[in-house]
Amino acid sequence: MKEDCIFCRIANGLIPSTTLYEDDDFRVILDLNPASKGHALILPKRHSQDLCSLDDETAGKVLPLAGKLGTAMVKALGCDGFNLVQNNGEAAGQTVLHFHMHIIPRYANGPKIVAWKPGTVSKEEMAQIAEAVKAEL
Repeated sequence: MKEDCIFCRIANGLIPSTTLYEDDDFRVILDLNPASKGHALILPKRHSQDLCSLDDETAGKVLPLAGKLGTAMVKALGCDGFNLVQNNGEAAGQTVLHFHMHIIPRYANGPKIVAWKPGTVSKEEMAQIAEAVKAEL
């Protein structure tokens, strides 16, 4: 646990929260500033700044937990689906530098929460991008 990390403190029960789920590795809480009714955060109890520093064991548990919670939300809240959102870095919208995943229930005719306008890319640019990324793997 990182003492000066607010999500470490919440995940480890040092700061009160409305908890939906807890086990040895995670605490899932309702977001204080929800994008929709039921918006929750999956917080690992062990500190990692972002996805790139997350250990494989925790990473392997996060998606099954998100699926379990999303299924429960559909049943309990009557939502029509849900988004999983995970931001890495401030430019991507990460405001707390502790890995976390948003589970955002979505309702028919509700507001657009996660959306973008599809762009275009040439075959040449796609090839350049692919080669640059492959070189770093």
